[in-house]
Formats: sequence, structure tokens, C-alpha cells
Amino acid sequence: MRRLSLRGQVFDIRFLETPAEMRAVEAVQRAVWPGSETDIVPDHILLTFAHNGGVVLGAYHLPDEEMAGFVYGFPGIHERDGRHRFKHCSHQLGVLPAYRGLGLAYHLKRAQWQWVRRQGLPLITWTYDPLLSLNAHLNIRKLGAVCRTYLREVYGAMRDGLNAGLPSDRFVAEMWVEAPRVVRRMAAEPPSPLDLAHYLSAGARIVNPSRRGEDDFPEPVTSVAPPQGDLLLVEVPPDFQAMRASRRDLALRWRLHTRTIFEDLFAGGYLVTDFVYLPAPFARSFYVLSHGEATLG
Repeated sequence: MRRLSLRGQVFDIRFLETPAEMRAVEAVQRAVWPGSETDIVPDHILLTFAHNGGVVLGAYHLPDEEMAGFVYGFPGIHERDGRHRFKHCSHQLGVLPAYRGLGLAYHLKRAQWQWVRRQGLPLITWTYDPLLSLNAHLNIRKLGAVCRTYLREVYGAMRDGLNAGLPSDRFVAEMWVEAPRVVRRMAAEPPSPLDLAHYLSAGARIVNPSRRGEDDFPEPVTSVAPPQGDLLLVEVPPDFQAMRASRRDLALRWRLHTRTIFEDLFAGGYLVTDFVYLPAPFARSFYVLSHGEATLG
């Protein structure tokens, strides 16, 4: 389907349709999410998606032909304003650890977007943990998705060691296929990103500025500034993975703290339109929320 050269490494992104290809996707899932056998989507389900209006894409490293990553999705129904429309539901994306940091996840999602665009569907949706900064950077900043829906306990009590004991709350990411913000990000030369200084100079307010606590993990504030203006910034942990691995109590506090903020802001007409990450030595992460649907452009 498409050949890529990413930092000197060559990949092919291909449509997957055979049992052998789907078994390779199973193997990548096990490598990406070790010890979570109940979460592995089996080959026969993947084949069903691929042969009934969905798509399964694999990225192969060349010349050794190792599957480095995959993405898949299937048709679904989107309800808005009392009307039901078709959409594409993107369910899972995974890249082997050896191939992360090359931009492969972006190119897999871009290939999926191209395929859905040819189908004529207007929308791609998926869910993700709003406290995972790497996912937010990909989904919001690089792909141009927006979020206005916060779901509590999507998967109930999760059983894997990393997530056990934490509510499985999720954002619903909406990638509007023909939206100018998406089309610009899918271009060969996407626009330069805005940083925190740009937003602060435009009058954006941080509603929950954190303070640095033990082990340099940020601590959530106990009081939140009332929303004022069309641009707001909501701070989240820059490395929630490390936090929940070593400070489960603090991870839970951040989950409940941000749950209240996002639910209130979404109910008030705000939606997530960008994401900003400040690097080390004191890394910080912020969602940008804008008021009004005009920001979908």
C-alpha cells in the first residue's frame, strides 16, 4: 500500500486479509501488551473485520519482513442530535517497542484515515486514556482529533497488573475525516505546532496548575479555577505510566481530579482541540480546550 523511510529504516504498510497475517497481528499484540491474554483479539475476529467493511493494516519492517505494528477498525454507528450516521470505529493500534519513536503509529493512523476517506465515511472514533500523554500527543496534536466526551469505567475493573485498581475512564477521540484541521495534519508537511507560550499569550488560563511532589511527580491541586474565556489549559501528568507503576495512590488522585474537571468543562461546551508537552527537566503536559464547535475547523 505505501512504503515509508523513517529515520533510515524502511517499512511497508499493507492491507491484511489472510489467516497468517492475522496470526502475526496476534503476536504483535502479545508483545505490546504482555501478560494480558484476555485482551488479545484473535485472528478469526480480525478476519471478520477485514472482510466485512473494516480494515486491518500492518506495518512491515524491510528487508526482514517483521511486522512492526498494526491498526484495525470496523464500521459503526454515530448518534448526534437524534440522528444516526455511519462511522469507522478504530479499536486498536500497537507498535513493537523496538520500532517506537519513529512516527510509525502516526503513519498507520494516516493510512487508516485514507482508507476511511475513500469509503466516504465522515468520522473515525476511538477511545484512549486521557492521562497518557504520549497517546494524547498522537491523537490530538498529530492527528487532529477532538474530544468532548468523557466515559467513566469503560471496561469495568481491569485485571492487568498495570491498570488494576484504577478506574478505566476514557476520552472519545473524534477524527472528522474532511475537517480542515485533520486534512492539514495529514499533509506531507503538516503545520508547525503551537507551544504553551503561544496559548498563554493568547489569554489561555491553566485551571489546575500542579505542584511538584515526591519523586518529582506532579501533585494535583485541591481547588480548580472556574472556567473563564474561550481557551483553557488542563494539566495532566507527563508520565502517567511511571506514576501508576510506582505511586498507585497518586495515579488514582489524578484520575478522580481530572475526571471532575473534564466532565464539567465538556458539559459547559468546551472541547479538547490541542495538546502541549513541555520536555524535561521538569516535564509538564496540558490539554487545550476551546469553547464552541467553530473550533472543529
